[in-house]
Order: sequence, then C-alpha cells, then structure tokens
Amino acid sequence: MSKVKVIISNDQKQIKIPTGVRMLIRRCCNAVLVNEQFDGAAEISVTFVDDARIRELNKQYRNIDKSTDVLSFPLGIDGVYDINNDTGAQMLGDIVISMEHAVEQAKLYGHSLQRELGFLTVHSMLHLLGYDHEQGGLEQVRMREKEEAALTQLGLKRNGSYYMDGEA
Repeated sequence: MSKVKVIISNDQKQIKIPTGVRMLIRRCCNAVLVNEQFDGAAEISVTFVDDARIRELNKQYRNIDKSTDVLSFPLGIDGVYDINNDTGAQMLGDIVISMEHAVEQAKLYGHSLQRELGFLTVHSMLHLLGYDHEQGGLEQVRMREKEEAALTQLGLKRNGSYYMDGEA
C-alpha cells in the first residue's frame, strides 16, 4: 500500500485529547486500508468536534436534528475518489467525531476512550470506502466483522456489547 495521509484537527474545547490519540487514529485508518487492500496513496481528514457542532452537521447533511457520535463524508463513489492534484493521493473523505459522545459511549460500554475513538474511526473509514449498515442485514453484519477484525489487530478487542436493550 502507498502512503496514507491523515489530517487531524481538534475543533472543540470540552474534552482534552489524550496523548497518543492522533497516532491511534492514523493506525486505525491504515489498518482498514490494509485489510481492504486499498491500492494507492490516500488522504483522510478527521476532525474532533463538540455535540453542538455535530448536531449542526447532522441536521445540515442528514436532516436529523440531534447530535451523534460520528459522521462520515465520503468523497468517492463506487471506489472512484477525487484526486489531490498536488500529491496524486485519492481523497477518501472526512470523518467528524463528537468527543462528548465518545466519552459518554466509552463509559456506557465500559471500555476506554481510546477503544471508542478507535471504533468510531474504523467504522467511519469503512463508510468512506462504501460500506453501509443503515439497512441492517448482511451488510451490517459484514461491516461489524470488518470493524472487529481491524480493532483486534490494533489490540482494541471488544469487551462488551455496543447495543443497549431496545436499540436496533
């Protein structure tokens, strides 16, 4: 696999970004690309935001007026991506993570913030590569298997359920 550039921004002030998280995010992006046998150079943008900002984005782009944990904005369709003319890299898209949601979910699911951020990054990377779980069924199962494979490789194996009673 060729070079992967992960641009990470912190656009929130509520939660301090723990040491090592930026490296973790890069490792998560790389793991997904390796597992998916992605060919060529790639660029991904990851931005940490607060709940208010992710709610605005969710309303603007998905017409859902509530905050969420992560949003994915793919720049490709059917494996064809925009190209950065300066570097020749394929621009996969943008990942936006709510740090407030990540902290809450880590507590809820009983694992570390690093595990939660790793999961959200891997999950979003799969969306950037065209995977979708919204309709459930086999696609959702396939996506979950790919998430767990990447996280296990990174030493972030799951230790509990992601679903609470009553969730789909």
